[in-house]
Amino acid sequence: MSGVEPTETLLDLLRPSLIPSGLDVEAVEISSAGRRRVVRVLVDKDGGVTLDDLADATRVVGDRLDETDALGERPYTLEVTSPGIDRPLTAPRHFRRNVSRLVEISRLEAGSGAEGDPVVGRLVAAGPAQVTVVVAATKKEPQTELRIPYAEIARAQVQVEFARATTEETT
Repeated sequence: MSGVEPTETLLDLLRPSLIPSGLDVEAVEISSAGRRRVVRVLVDKDGGVTLDDLADATRVVGDRLDETDALGERPYTLEVTSPGIDRPLTAPRHFRRNVSRLVEISRLEAGSGAEGDPVVGRLVAAGPAQVTVVVAATKKEPQTELRIPYAEIARAQVQVEFARATTEETT
């Protein structure tokens, strides 16, 4: 693969293969497990990934890898999965797919580029240039709606909710 990172080569190989099924290849991870390698392909799509989507994607990815020599002759185990809740939100499509979820966003502080205090709120919109988050009211502060440009986001992640708020509680 002559100087090209194997994961980048696999991303370039697999992305076009999964477009017809509406799936985005989010990442390819290659790790060693004894004599074998584990090739983990993370896929996602609007509306979420179903088990049928994963089964179909596994067939497509397996066939595509068998057609090429991208992994060489060394044996591997293929895993096709969806990203977990702990995946950082890094692209506008990640935010769009998580509208209505509780998120934690750390913003870059103006001028310093350092990461500021995180904001936790309900993601209510994700446009092409910014997200809108509603931060719940506290004893000291009223409910606040924040518009945060993607360029100002240092880090963002979905928060686990065990008792999700109802529509009335979020408005």
